[in-house]
Amino acid sequence: MVGTEIPKEIIEKVYNLIETAKVSGKIRKGTNEVTKALERGQAKLVAIASDVSPQEIVMHLPVIAKEKNIPAVQVTVRSELGAAAGLDVGTVAVAVVDEGDAKEQLKQILEKLKQ
Repeated sequence: MVGTEIPKEIIEKVYNLIETAKVSGKIRKGTNEVTKALERGQAKLVAIASDVSPQEIVMHLPVIAKEKNIPAVQVTVRSELGAAAGLDVGTVAVAVVDEGDAKEQLKQILEKLKQ
């Protein structure tokens, strides 16, 4: 998933999923929290910003996600990712741990990513 071009429509759905999960479920924000969620197998979906500098900060996330068979999506801007997660600042990564009321949204995103 990461490294391939993701359509804007799916990226918007990922932002909406994060916003919904923030309210009704549970998300993890930042490199360290997302790494822990991935290693523990708790994450259902991971969003990673592509405008991270230096890239080494997040290079390990797609690798762990692939090992754990957890979908990872690369989104365009960390400020938008941070806003979706309810932060005033940008964040480089967000993991959806519990999708809450967004079960159907998550299912739709996962189906589109498989195509």
